[in-house]
Amino acid sequence: MVTLEKLREDMAELLEVDREIHSVEVRGPTVEDCLADAAVQLNTKVSQLEYEIIEKGFQGVMGIAKTHWVLRVYEDPKYLRQRKEEQKLASREQVLEEEAKTVDTDGIYYVHRFGDGIYLKIILPVGNGRPVNPNDVMIEAKRSDTREVDDKLVKKLCKEGTDNQYMEIGSYTRVAAGDAIFAVDISKDEMSATITATPPAMSGSEISADAIKQKLRIQGVVAGISDEKINEFVDTPVYNIPFEVAAAILPVDGRDAYIAYNFETDRTKLKLEESSTGQVDFKQLNLIQNVVEGQPLAQKMLPQQGKGGKTIMGRYLEAKNGKDIPIPLGQNVKLDSDGCTILAACNGEVLLQGDKISVEPVREERGVNIKTGHINFMGTVIVRGNVEDGFNIKADGNVEIYGTVGNSRIEAGGDIVISQGVSGRHEGYISTPKSLWAHHVENVKVEAGEYVIINDSIVNSEVTAMKKIVLKGKRAQIVGGHLFATEEITAKNIGSPAGGTETLLEVGLDPQAKKRLLELQESQTKLVSELEEVELNISHLEEQKKIRRSLPKDKEESLNAMITRKDEINELSAQMSEEITQIENRLKDLKVVGKVNASGTVYSGAKIFVRDAMDEVKNDVKSVSFYYENGFVRRGKYSANMDDIKGPDGYTTN
Repeated sequence: MVTLEKLREDMAELLEVDREIHSVEVRGPTVEDCLADAAVQLNTKVSQLEYEIIEKGFQGVMGIAKTHWVLRVYEDPKYLRQRKEEQKLASREQVLEEEAKTVDTDGIYYVHRFGDGIYLKIILPVGNGRPVNPNDVMIEAKRSDTREVDDKLVKKLCKEGTDNQYMEIGSYTRVAAGDAIFAVDISKDEMSATITATPPAMSGSEISADAIKQKLRIQGVVAGISDEKINEFVDTPVYNIPFEVAAAILPVDGRDAYIAYNFETDRTKLKLEESSTGQVDFKQLNLIQNVVEGQPLAQKMLPQQGKGGKTIMGRYLEAKNGKDIPIPLGQNVKLDSDGCTILAACNGEVLLQGDKISVEPVREERGVNIKTGHINFMGTVIVRGNVEDGFNIKADGNVEIYGTVGNSRIEAGGDIVISQGVSGRHEGYISTPKSLWAHHVENVKVEAGEYVIINDSIVNSEVTAMKKIVLKGKRAQIVGGHLFATEEITAKNIGSPAGGTETLLEVGLDPQAKKRLLELQESQTKLVSELEEVELNISHLEEQKKIRRSLPKDKEESLNAMITRKDEINELSAQMSEEITQIENRLKDLKVVGKVNASGTVYSGAKIFVRDAMDEVKNDVKSVSFYYENGFVRRGKYSANMDDIKGPDGYTTN
């Protein structure tokens, strides 16, 4: 609801703002020149000005009869109110800052004679500084030519201060012939004005601030007059030496455009990562600055317009505008809708190549070792050499390794190609949602979302593929380990002639579903054992309670806790049973039958699981395929289908 009181407050606020609006009358050949001149005089921006046309300018005919524009220019009240609020906030912050940094300063006084009067200026002490002593003021004020001094007023001003102004406290007998005189000197380039004064004789008047300003105006000085310097001269006059009291308002050139980077452009400044204990992992070198598609990489800061200046005589001084620069777009980057922000157009590593910003979706290394540290890259990684023991690669794209891989973790969002194989030393790990292509794998764990294609051998490894595991080289041998594929496992030889190393192959099931099924069954078995123990303890305590009619407090609490735990176990076990049933039904409904194919020999001791049935090979068998039929594993003539296997995306495996 709008009340009369609210209207009064708003009107009072508007009136206060209107009183603070200053206007200037300017003349120039164009409206733009007039506004630029006014912006200098009002110390603001052209965009924050409003104006009225007093006289319209005329360009004339071939320069004849040309007339200037005359404008009355003033600040937009909106910006004036905004600046006033900012000044209030800055003032409050300054007061708080000054209070925090208070330095004890003694009070200061100045006694001067202007015209026929004696004037006093008091600056109050700060902190624990000493105040001005009125007696000291009286001694300086009373001279032989003094007529009178108001003692009470002096004491009051010494106590309250004069708000940086001169206050009249008495009078004296003035002799005009003894007055101080001064002359104004204006430099030829109109950049400064100085005064040179001669000291007053006894009973002569000193030079006041108003006298200096009046003479400057008479001489035509209209800009750059410094109240601070004039007050400094009045307080502590300097005689017979030129003293500057006005200086031109210098133009301020506009700032050039520049690029603000959101990444480290100096690679030498990239730092090692420290743990919470302050230890440094020298394998984690952080040399790669990963970015994702759409991530802001840099922003062009637009050039600024220059701010014109003015000589003390009012002549306009032109400023240079800031220079523009092109936006440094390299490969795989794009501009945002604002036309200034550079965005990544794909995942990868951001680089400053020359003066251009690029995103490299492929990272190439000669080898992965102590020099590179671990590789963590949002793109494709190509390693021209070896991946040494203990160093890992994690990439969102493909990983291609031309050398060997040791005891390392290789994780990719695409295909993994390893030209010379993997020797994992029982700790290596390879994971991809797509396919693995390698020469050989030994003592390593492999998880692939599609195919595992090996050119030589798989030795003592745990290999899982959601589609097929295929060995197709001259040896193409599986020796030891546990291999799991949904569709087929195909090799030349399976097992070893000497035996001793268990070789277990499983097909026809979803490996991940079966793994989850085994985990659930194992967890449920543990829950059943825990439930039996809890029920036995509950039964024992309830029997005691029947006999004694009550239990001690600690045993009662224990009984309640075990009853709660029993309910939790039953609920958790029921959830597990439901998930187990779902997985079992899904595995039964799996359309893929599954096959194990050996073009050479399957040695005795090898165990072949097709779906839920097992065939343990007792005697060596050659050129055979194992398949599922009527609940049993059957053997037939070797028959493998590898027509659907293609090379990895964008690579050759030669």
